[in-house]
Amino acid sequence: MNALISADLLRRLEQLQLLAVRRSKSSLKGERRSRARGLSVEFADHRNYVLGDDLRYLDWNLLGRLDRLFLKLYEEERELPVRIFLDASESMSFGFPAKFDFARQVAAGIGYVALCGFDRVGLTIFPDAAAQRLSPAENLTESAARGALRTVRGRKSSLGYFQNLHALHAGGAAQFNPALKRGAMEARQAGIAVVLSDFLDPDGYEEGLKALVGRGFQVYAVQILAPEELDPSTFGDLRLVDSETGKEQDVTFGKFRLASYQASVAKYVQRLREFCKGRGIAFFSVSSSADLGDLLLQQLRAAEVWG
Repeated sequence: MNALISADLLRRLEQLQLLAVRRSKSSLKGERRSRARGLSVEFADHRNYVLGDDLRYLDWNLLGRLDRLFLKLYEEERELPVRIFLDASESMSFGFPAKFDFARQVAAGIGYVALCGFDRVGLTIFPDAAAQRLSPAENLTESAARGALRTVRGRKSSLGYFQNLHALHAGGAAQFNPALKRGAMEARQAGIAVVLSDFLDPDGYEEGLKALVGRGFQVYAVQILAPEELDPSTFGDLRLVDSETGKEQDVTFGKFRLASYQASVAKYVQRLREFCKGRGIAFFSVSSSADLGDLLLQQLRAAEVWG
């Protein structure tokens, strides 16, 4: 199995921790501050003593000064749910390096940081495996990997996490909005949501992203485009085939049209960026040939995704 991420980069990622703007509301214990009151060492507040409270948590200093009984409250540490939405549609298999390969590497890096921080990681992979037209053996492997990636906890689970990511295939039409809407509705608690996609679904991306924000997720959108999409090198009379729908279109693409094409791509990316900014979504657009370490250690850190 080829490594999704280098050992050197993993060692550097171990030093990072996801920075949650909103405190965790998870019911499961972890290492995140929560609004819940519990028995950690981080003092939070006082409340009046009620008959039956544990006398060990009485504030004896306040009793001496005010002659009243107050109980010390502490912030309970909870885990942070991290949900990664991974676009595994046919269009993600395009490019060299393939967009899907780079997306899996980003998912590996983000998931590893979360697992090292004792946070809960879950992957929502779209479209459904049934839409990918796999062989029976491939479908069995795909289904097993997807099932194992639904919920992953603990640093010791990282090897299996990487292996299951590596076993995934790309294929089928994206179904971007339905997948994100379903993920938002099914989430027991909102936490961090990371969306890894080229955002090229003909049905758009707006409704899916709005569903995550409306559910209360802290959303990060990472758009991954292939070098060939950003700077085409093929010219002449071409027959273009949509990789997801199979629709064909004949075009004449001369070098003089390159500037116009690149302007259209830049306009699309800027529209997506502005949409995300208007809804409090942190947005990143990268090439599948980009340096993974630069994205994970520089760009995401500068944006305070982690620190």
